[in-house]
Amino acid sequence: MIDRLSILALKIHHMRAQTQRADADDEHVRVCTGRLERLLAQRHDLLSCLDLLLTEARAGRAYFKLYRQFKMYNDPALNPYLNGQAHGHGRAAP
Repeated sequence: MIDRLSILALKIHHMRAQTQRADADDEHVRVCTGRLERLLAQRHDLLSCLDLLLTEARAGRAYFKLYRQFKMYNDPALNPYLNGQAHGHGRAAP
């Protein structure tokens, strides 16, 4: 959600700038204003969801599941280019 909020912040910033362009025609400003309103509504909805999640987590009714991360491209057992099994076409042997 935080990642999505940061992307929305950038979109809102740039769309707001489009609504304030002195060199843009009325149609461009109208379209961009509508888009800005939708972006602001999306941000409001997402912030509400995040607030609810944090409230539920604080109360012990929701929790964050821990996932162990792994990167297949760094592991010679999984990456055929690191273990010498890549031949340029087809599938690598297990």
